[in-house]
Amino acid sequence: MALVPEVLWAQRSSATDPEKNYLYVTITVPDVQAANLKLDVKPTSVKFAGHSDSLKKDYALELELYSEIDEGHTKVNHTAKNVQLVLRKKELKEEFWPRLLKEAKKVHFLKTDFDKWVDEDEQEDAPEDDLGGMGGMGGMPGMGDMSSMMGGAGGDFGGIDFSKLGGAGMGGEEGEEEGEDEDDEDMPELEEDDEAASSSKPTSKIEEVN
Repeated sequence: MALVPEVLWAQRSSATDPEKNYLYVTITVPDVQAANLKLDVKPTSVKFAGHSDSLKKDYALELELYSEIDEGHTKVNHTAKNVQLVLRKKELKEEFWPRLLKEAKKVHFLKTDFDKWVDEDEQEDAPEDDLGGMGGMGGMPGMGDMSSMMGGAGGDFGGIDFSKLGGAGMGGEEGEEEGEDEDDEDMPELEEDDEAASSSKPTSKIEEVN
């Protein structure tokens, strides 16, 4: 059975500048080689599958997003610890998304990325984010079918060749579960203890993805 990896997220918003209107999504999958990753980013969803040879673990994840993104401007960076995505929101809007996911419910694997989070009214004072080292998705050749590797849990994952993607790593291993209230646009209070929040190894199991 595939594990669902920990996901950290934060966001920025702008009513006028598309490059300042985006989401940070970091999928924590340690020791997953580029050849063992598949990622499919669509206007309203993100699908991921991966396998760690050293840990002998399979990972699978599907995120149904709160609203649409412009998938053509997705930036990706693969490190030894995670897969980092920058997703551009399609609608230019000053307000934050109230949550990352379409469905308003708590999920155990989704947490706030406090290293990247800023409050909505403090964005102008926040330092500029350096995204220059992250690679784009355009023109990436596909990879082989991972359904057999995932034991039937792979699903329809579009391919990205992660070996073509470079860039400096980005921090962020701590966070909190996403809330279900409209107040989610404000930073939630940290409820986890330090030891649990700092763990980079996902431990939760999910049912197989059909």
